[in-house]
Amino acid sequence: MRRTGGTESRETKGAETDEGFGWGMKMLSAEVHLQKMCNRNFIPQNVRSHILPSKNTEQVVLSAMADDATRRAVSEIPLLKTNSGPRDKELWVQRLREEYLALIKYVENNKTADNDWFRLESNKEGTRWFGKCWYIHDLLKYEFDMEFDIPVTYPSTAPEVAIPELDGKTAKMYRGGKICLTDHFKPLWARNVPKFGLAHLMALGLGPWLAVEIPDLISKGLITHREQQGS
Repeated sequence: MRRTGGTESRETKGAETDEGFGWGMKMLSAEVHLQKMCNRNFIPQNVRSHILPSKNTEQVVLSAMADDATRRAVSEIPLLKTNSGPRDKELWVQRLREEYLALIKYVENNKTADNDWFRLESNKEGTRWFGKCWYIHDLLKYEFDMEFDIPVTYPSTAPEVAIPELDGKTAKMYRGGKICLTDHFKPLWARNVPKFGLAHLMALGLGPWLAVEIPDLISKGLITHREQQGS
């Protein structure tokens, strides 16, 4: 079975280490808070990996939800620099360029690792995105249409990815098929504005969601493979 998602901190060329004392204290505070939650069993045993101070150029704070494979994959996604959304006109064009470059790099890396699992494209303005994602389970490929809009407050606000055909089939989903990422993804996104982009949304948001929810839905008989539907 293939895994989806990804991130691991590592030192890269041109590292900028001027984040300051205040940033370091915030990271330490977050690490202490997470350890307390682990000790009180608020975080499941299988996700109790510690938060490591990032060594890459932008001091990315990594999520305790990410496994080693995920951290490795995300560490190779280019970080974004332009802090602008659709309302910023000219700056939005620059942001879109960075988004596409990061997505292309992530997809290329996935193909190299034999873990290709999604395709994305957008409208001309780059405000509405759509495509397909898939998950391999017991050597069968389960494919789904996905879509999302770029919030007007992007990148401060992460997009909400929807898989309409799964609407109503899992509690980890809002009305309209929007997947629920609030507990583990949104705090991570908020700490990394504007460095995280759509490639990170796929790697740290949609990917882990598919890895948890699709096998569960299959085991409950709520989704079936197309070949089984025809039999």
